[in-house]
Amino acid sequence: MPIKNRFAELLPEITAWRRDLHENPEILFETHRTAGIVADKLKEFGCDEIVTGIGRTGVVGVIKGRKSGSGKVIGLRADMDALPIHEETGLDYASKTPGAMHACGHDGHTAMLLGAAKYLAETRNFDGTVVVIFQPAEEGGGGGREMCQDGMMDQFGIQEVYGMHNWPGVPAGQFAIRPGAFFAATDLFEIVLEGKGAHAAKPHDGVDPTVMASQVVLALQTIASRNADPVDQLVVSVTSFETSSKAFNVIPQSVTIRGTVRTMSTEMRTLAEERIKAICTLQCQAMGGQAHIDYRPGYPVMVNHDAQTAFAAEVATSVGGGCDEAPLVMGGEDFAYMLEERPGAYILCGNGDSAMVHHPKYNFNDDIIPAGCSWWAEIAEQRMPL
Repeated sequence: MPIKNRFAELLPEITAWRRDLHENPEILFETHRTAGIVADKLKEFGCDEIVTGIGRTGVVGVIKGRKSGSGKVIGLRADMDALPIHEETGLDYASKTPGAMHACGHDGHTAMLLGAAKYLAETRNFDGTVVVIFQPAEEGGGGGREMCQDGMMDQFGIQEVYGMHNWPGVPAGQFAIRPGAFFAATDLFEIVLEGKGAHAAKPHDGVDPTVMASQVVLALQTIASRNADPVDQLVVSVTSFETSSKAFNVIPQSVTIRGTVRTMSTEMRTLAEERIKAICTLQCQAMGGQAHIDYRPGYPVMVNHDAQTAFAAEVATSVGGGCDEAPLVMGGEDFAYMLEERPGAYILCGNGDSAMVHHPKYNFNDDIIPAGCSWWAEIAEQRMPL
């Protein structure tokens, strides 16, 4: 079945919702206005149940089909939060909040799932129950984890769960997906390398943490190049290097380095943590200093389930005319927590030729709204046919 005509009719309305959300971005769990709009819309659509405050500021709506004999319950999830980025698009509907921007298209995800919810509440052409999930704090806050920890899956009896993300570089309205590991685990580290401060003219009186940290940064690159199997995916990136002194003539007391580790398997994740700790500790000891390591496990690997992925691809092909195999993505996605609790799948919907997500000039492509809405609606109707 191609894109549903109803979504072509609703496109101006859904676009207006999306652009309003874009003008008023909210970060992490501070999605109070967005959650309020979502709850109001779901009530207006006639959802059978609306629950707010799940995962702090998450919203869940329940839509029952014309029949319920199948007993099936399908969850559809969209994220709502923005990023701490200053927008540079120059759009008429650009962010009105300095330092906050919908640079990942979550405004579009929310609007598309609202559009699908409106259609499903109007038609109810399915045998079972649809649970629409609007999640806060995907961008580093773990809102998906918090919604699961609040018991969402059991509370609403969700049996399968599906998510979607727009993707620049994929033709607008086309889809891409892959089974198994899809998005990477995202761990963080902050390491304080402590030496002994001294006058820059007398380095022998101190233990220079700048040299120590420089050696550590270089040594960390060997984890991927010399410790990991070359066919496995592993990224170790040092993204911040900060000394305790800004003076030109002072050897500082300490240096702090920060960074991220991206992996696609439990084995690589464990290896990276072990090697980072060993390299930092022993390198500092060899130079007469100390390493204080704060290693912070982040989102787990997001793993698509085989049967649900095949089904999601079939639906995407029926809606968009094709569904390609997606590449591995070394970015993180906290839909991983929902896929750890229930079988399901996550798909990419092409955003066309636009700036990449997390860029200050990125913009969600409103032309893909009918395709995205149709995919979510078809997931419900084809998984739970009358």
